[in-house]
Amino acid sequence: MLGFAVLVACLFAGTALVRWTGLPVPPSVMGMAILIVALACFARLEAPVGLAATPLLKHMMLCFIPAVAGVMEQFAVLKTGWLPFVAASVLGGALTLVVTALTFQALMKRKEVA
Repeated sequence: MLGFAVLVACLFAGTALVRWTGLPVPPSVMGMAILIVALACFARLEAPVGLAATPLLKHMMLCFIPAVAGVMEQFAVLKTGWLPFVAASVLGGALTLVVTALTFQALMKRKEVA
């Protein structure tokens, strides 16, 4: 329960921070940044958050169904502007993969040191 509470608290804190500051950042991304800071400051939260996040990550693909349905609904618009959409999707995916790999490597090195 502690892990879920931390995840929900970070999401709500991210939402509040974005509304308060007016930053052009999605609230969930701000919540994730807050979670990273919380995990860096309080290492004992790592285990409970990991236990809460693992089942969510296993079923994460379900979260993309509404987005895919929304893209298919706008198919007529995509017919005219497909190139920027494909370029943004490929570049965004590649950037995400690189950042994830670098973060994973950094965390593995940190775990080896500890």
